Amino acid sequence: MFIQDLRQDFYNRLIDKRILIIVNYDIDAICASKILQALLKYDHKVYTVVPIMGLAGLKRAYREHQDDVKFVLLLNCGGCVDIVELLQPDEDVIFFICDAHRPFDVCNIYSDRQVCLLADPSAEENIPAFESIFCESDNDEDDNDTSEEDDNAEEPADTEHSAQTAKKLSRMEKYEHRVLKQRERRVWENERDRIMFEYTQFSYYGRSSALTIFELAWKLSKDEMDLLWWAIVGITEQLILGKIESSVYTLEIDNIQSHVNRLTNKINDQSNMSASKIGFENDLHLVLYRHWSVLESMRYTRYCACKLKLWTLRGEKKLHELLVEMGLPLVHARQMFSSMDLVLRQEFFSMIAKLAEKYAIPDIIYGSFTLHYGYRNRYSAADFVYALLAVLESVKKDKTPEVCFLEALDSLSRNHKDILIAGIEGSKLLHQAIFKQVQSSLESHQIFSTGSFLYFILNQENTYFSYPYGLLLLAKFMLNGHVATSRSRTAPELPLIVSCPIDAERGLCLLAGIPPVQEDSPKNFFGKAFEQAAQKCNAAILQDFFETSLIQIRQSDLTRFLDALTVLLS
Repeated sequence: MFIQDLRQDFYNRLIDKRILIIVNYDIDAICASKILQALLKYDHKVYTVVPIMGLAGLKRAYREHQDDVKFVLLLNCGGCVDIVELLQPDEDVIFFICDAHRPFDVCNIYSDRQVCLLADPSAEENIPAFESIFCESDNDEDDNDTSEEDDNAEEPADTEHSAQTAKKLSRMEKYEHRVLKQRERRVWENERDRIMFEYTQFSYYGRSSALTIFELAWKLSKDEMDLLWWAIVGITEQLILGKIESSVYTLEIDNIQSHVNRLTNKINDQSNMSASKIGFENDLHLVLYRHWSVLESMRYTRYCACKLKLWTLRGEKKLHELLVEMGLPLVHARQMFSSMDLVLRQEFFSMIAKLAEKYAIPDIIYGSFTLHYGYRNRYSAADFVYALLAVLESVKKDKTPEVCFLEALDSLSRNHKDILIAGIEGSKLLHQAIFKQVQSSLESHQIFSTGSFLYFILNQENTYFSYPYGLLLLAKFMLNGHVATSRSRTAPELPLIVSCPIDAERGLCLLAGIPPVQEDSPKNFFGKAFEQAAQKCNAAILQDFFETSLIQIRQSDLTRFLDALTVLLS
């Protein structure tokens, strides 16, 4: 069931209780858990935080920590599966679910006791009515009809002829009634299947969990600048990774700005000049340009690279023309942005803004927030997102996902600036690897079309693309690059599937599907399509991630799976 009064129906119920917080391995969930931990520490509440990467991790985390826990909070996980069926908890265990993944599982929505969804029901799309998907079993009636017929069969043979005729008619009526009941049941089940398919065929994202938890802090009068900044990072991740439309982000900005103004006035009243400050300004969709050179930032930014085709000599020439027209000498463009001439740095935004339309890059400008603390520390929300992406992707033999999760959590604090800087440097390497892979793949024409979708298959393991974030960033860059260079009119209408080996010994690969460039909506249909294609070709897939468009599959089944998917989508 939905609960909207987070203070009364959620937070106040945790008094003197231990809570288990299970956090998905994504930036929005990490920001939400950081905000919640600050609230729980403030009120001296006992809690346990466990990071997970999929359904198997969720089951393991609950199994290992279920003793003496009656309240479980799931952040960006568990909303799209029947959580009670999955975990089989005791009847007195309550699950609070704050999950940005959509659509919610209908069993979670209509659970009136054990599952509480921290979301606004009015913002949800096309939730099926209870009576259209749940129905009481008719087995009892059928059993009664059968038993009555058996009783009639055991009656004495010397009954009068008229009575026998009546009983035969009665028996025939009961049989017809049962047939009609069964027919009605089949019709109802077919209609239910249709309704459920329409409800679940697309996966998409709802409101940022970090923003939801921040609003809880605000209602508790315990909000502050750091908590608001973490919420901003959470929703900025949704924008940068294409989880939400830019229009949804723009609407949330107005709400965030009111909180920024309120908290800024509060700081000024307290004359606390050492506190962090958040500013709103028009910014540029350029990867880490404040911590990189202008030339490299523009080259490795997906939007700029694909619009100008920077992997070609003509595109490189066009970039140099843009820099000349901006009045930015190549010597300065190759320097670190922080080392550029002060006047050029101050005018850099206006330089690009004047020429954005001419060079067909109008969407390079967007509204964003920046964090200021100290004299030299200035970061945009996008800088934090890119840094955290690199930290989460830096899993190695001596560095488990749990360690990466804790480092990402720490990097949000001002006390661990070194982790943030290391993340920024790691993000540069990630974006360079993506650009080089896209360039080589486009030049060698490695993106193939089945008529229903495009696909690209990496044949060798690559540490940058062996994890979900890296593979999804590669897929988006690859698709936009292909559309920019392809002469096919249907290219903007086709989705893309990208595959990368992740375990050579077991023959496993990670496979991701993304929607077409032409579609404005970030809704993704590949979750259902993958499931149906695997059933058609009897391929073993593992849909363990909470993003259903990400799966693991054996490399030996990949060709068969793509063939089945082609037939399904044709």
